Amino acid sequence: MRFFKSYSHGRIPAGATDFLKKDHKLAALLPAVERMAALQKDCAAALPSMFAHCDILAFEDGQLLLSTPSAALAAKLKQQLPKLQEMLQRKGWQIHNIKLRVQMMKAAEIKEEMRALSLPPAAVDAFEALSVSLEQSKQNSDLIQALRLMVRRRRDRPDY
Repeated sequence: MRFFKSYSHGRIPAGATDFLKKDHKLAALLPAVERMAALQKDCAAALPSMFAHCDILAFEDGQLLLSTPSAALAAKLKQQLPKLQEMLQRKGWQIHNIKLRVQMMKAAEIKEEMRALSLPPAAVDAFEALSVSLEQSKQNSDLIQALRLMVRRRRDRPDY
């Protein structure tokens, strides 16, 4: 038995093109938006997947301006420009020149916070036993000192 009615049931979210169609002034932008989306799709199909972060900034008078997130990617893309231009011309795009512009793109995804690694008490005890059992020599002195320091730090932690 349902006690509430979902208002979003059966509704489809409006896309950018639907938004542009609703306003007659903005509807004039629709052909340009569709053309740029088609060109972006054709560029993505023509280039290897490593160029997924490249975007079209402008396309006017046969000149295509692409943005790249780094200079290294721009250098690699520069090698692919003749192939890209040829493939786009085969698809009917009148492109005479392609330029690249390096600029910061969308923010990188935030990586998950790394969890702090912990050693079980038995492992800490084993490292302590190793530091005691190692022969006192010039070669082992740094290792023994590092083991003792690690054991002391681990035991001082609140999660020990």
